[in-house]
Amino acid sequence: MYTDPIADYLTRVRNAVAAGHRVVEIPSSNVKKEITKILFDQGYILSYKFEDNSVQGSIKIALKYDRQTKESVIRNIERVSTPGLRQYAGAKEMPRVLNGLGIAIVSTSNGVMTNKQAVQENVGGEVLCYVY
Repeated sequence: MYTDPIADYLTRVRNAVAAGHRVVEIPSSNVKKEITKILFDQGYILSYKFEDNSVQGSIKIALKYDRQTKESVIRNIERVSTPGLRQYAGAKEMPRVLNGLGIAIVSTSNGVMTNKQAVQENVGGEVLCYVY
């Protein structure tokens, strides 16, 4: 059993990108579903599908690649807050990823959202990961 399911999610996506896979399947949870929706809305993945075929269910993610260079749209995806060291940021101290070119995914009291949405709604929270 793994102790950090979000880190497992990010590692599965990172490994699938490194191996050049088109689709990756990940065990499902509510936070993972929200992170997947954000990645889709921001244009980092092609599509996704939530399947409830087992007790836990799964998420199938179609990864997005550039047509000319065949490189993944996701250059880097890294965990920030871990179970051993939580990282929080207020609305005023929200991190900027690659000077605004990337996104930080933040878990707030209003739900999981990007750093830009958190600043607009003036809420802080736990910084889950960076994507660029």
